[in-house]
Parts: sequence; structure tokens; C-alpha cells
Amino acid sequence: MLMRVWADEDDLVCVHPGGPRIVGAAAIRASFEQILSRGVLRITPERVLRTNTRSCAVHSVVERVQMQADPGETKFAFVLATNIYIKTPDGWRMVLHHASPGTAHEVAEVIATAERLH
Repeated sequence: MLMRVWADEDDLVCVHPGGPRIVGAAAIRASFEQILSRGVLRITPERVLRTNTRSCAVHSVVERVQMQADPGETKFAFVLATNIYIKTPDGWRMVLHHASPGTAHEVAEVIATAERLH
């Protein structure tokens, strides 16, 4: 299901936080399967900046990542991600996902914004 957002291309690129550069759909699929095998993962975009053209879109995102590895044990992290999409006959598809661990500054901004909105 997760791979449906990706383009049907050979030169897809993915970098998980702190990880190596992964190239190709099969390798990217395997990397996500390994991540998801550790527990339930929920990713919520907190801040999204978008730049679009007719055939390309770049999204810079602060993501809140929630992982439940064991019952009753939930871990949170913030990730800074850049996603690049191209327009295909099947709609917009991702060709690059590059993620880094969020810094204390981004975490504080997201938390402060959430507190002001609620």
C-alpha cells in the first residue's frame, strides 16, 4: 500500500533519518518493510511547505512519527522530510524521500503551534 505513492521508475531515491541512500523501488520497499516490522507506525504531517510546477512538486515537511512497538509503549519522534513528486499519467508520484531527525527547534515550534491552536 505504501509503495503506491511512489513512481514506477528505476531511479527512485530514499534516505531514512540517519540512514544510507537507497536506490530503486525494490530496495525502498524492503527498507519500509523492515521499518514497519518493528511495530505500528503512524506519520502525521505537522508543517508542510509546498512548491509546485506543472510537472514537479517539492514538499518540505515536519512529520510527527508515532511508533508502537509493544502494547502500552508508544514512542514519538519528529522528522524533517523533503519529498519530490512528478506528474505521471497515473497522477502525482514520489521519486525522492529524504528524511533527517528533527531538531529541538522544530519540535518546540510544532508543540508551541499545537498549544496555540487548541
